[in-house]
Amino acid sequence: MWDDLTFVQLIGNFGFPIVITIYLLHRFERRLEALEKAIGELSKNISTIKK
Repeated sequence: MWDDLTFVQLIGNFGFPIVITIYLLHRFERRLEALEKAIGELSKNISTIKK
C-alpha cells in the first residue's frame, strides 16, 4: 500500500517541521529555566540589600 516515495514525502512534509518544533521548544525551555534561575538570584540579592 505504501511505497517508498510516499513515505519519504510524508516525512518531508510532516516529520521535518515536527522535529524542528521539538528542537526549538527544548532550547526555549532551557532558556526559560536559566531566566528563572537568574530572577531567583536577583530576588535574593534585592532582599539582602533591603535588610
